[in-house]
Amino acid sequence: MNKLRPRHVRGALAGAGALALVGAGAALGLSPVSAAQQPAPPTGTAARAAAAVPACGSGTFQAEAVQSNGSWTARNGGSTVYTGTDMRAAVQAAIGSLTAGRTSKQRVVVRGSGSIAANARISLPSYTALDVCGTIDVTGSGSGDYAPVYSRGTTQIEVQHLTVTGRPLYGIFMRNVTNVFLGEITMRLSGGLGVRIDNRGDTSQWSRNITVETVNVSGASSHAMETYGVDGLTVGTVTARNVGESGLLLNETINATVGTVDAEGAGAGTGYAAFRTANRNGRIGSGYPTNVRVGTVRARGGGRGIFCVSESGGLTVDRIDIASTGNNAILIENCYDVNIAAQSGTVNGGGEIRLAERTEFAGNRNITLQNLTLTNNRITENPCADNLTIRNITLNNSQIVRC
Repeated sequence: MNKLRPRHVRGALAGAGALALVGAGAALGLSPVSAAQQPAPPTGTAARAAAAVPACGSGTFQAEAVQSNGSWTARNGGSTVYTGTDMRAAVQAAIGSLTAGRTSKQRVVVRGSGSIAANARISLPSYTALDVCGTIDVTGSGSGDYAPVYSRGTTQIEVQHLTVTGRPLYGIFMRNVTNVFLGEITMRLSGGLGVRIDNRGDTSQWSRNITVETVNVSGASSHAMETYGVDGLTVGTVTARNVGESGLLLNETINATVGTVDAEGAGAGTGYAAFRTANRNGRIGSGYPTNVRVGTVRARGGGRGIFCVSESGGLTVDRIDIASTGNNAILIENCYDVNIAAQSGTVNGGGEIRLAERTEFAGNRNITLQNLTLTNNRITENPCADNLTIRNITLNNSQIVRC
């Protein structure tokens, strides 16, 4: 049974060597382990990610942009719609040659590599699939929401393969979109943000039914992937290496399932995290039913491992593997209905696991930390949370400090 801790009670649980807090509930006020739930399987549009993305450029297509001997040619069937040296113009011409007013997807294949200016974009209209079999190198500088791949106010969009280098503002930027599929996305950057999908053009409408198979980002100065205002998100794997902020950041996103977040050096020297939820993420109506499910969070170095903040919640993370973070291994701050390590987890070194709060929001409520092995770390609850459950914790040179 969960214990409600009064705010005036203070205590410490210390581990010398390995102390397993199993079967010690009577003495320590800890609850027995319950069966962990599996993440919900993808449904609807999300089921698209269950099938492997075919080899780049294979299969049928309606138009293509092909590079040969330093020149680009865009074709639709037997018609040539562009020739020249501009990769962006060639791809956009191929897209523009698709059937106007279409109500089913048509596909453009890009065969070759080239450069696109940071203040330019390839725009995807509704019912368009883009498959880039090459690398887009982003050059120069710009401002605003420019991205080599961009879509806004659209539906039924696919980016099947994409590799981006350089310093884009965003690698992919999509706003107020529905029914989107991103396949195998790789970005080896020297700045910018990897993938951003939001609804900030019209916040009265969610971006809906977003499916992402793999996003692999290194070198971004901001996040590897970020969402804001999304209802219905399925992500396979986000891999982040040495990005300036978060590996995966979910803002005001509901009904989300994530397989794996794997981050090394994410947000070093900052308060960002390998996996972060913020800005009422997981809030449905006025409540926080479990609707954001993550299979595994792996974090090495960087800033924080997991960070839940600003009235977010409805979150279950099944497995965690966090080591040597420069900031908190886990920080839960003004969050509700959060279950960390529902199946298993390890935390080795790094900053402490902390439950904290800001005065402008209600404090933490209905938080579960369980099934963890802590090495050279500690759990600190300060101030008191409402209905905090800590159970099945193995302590190796670690401790638990309750309020």
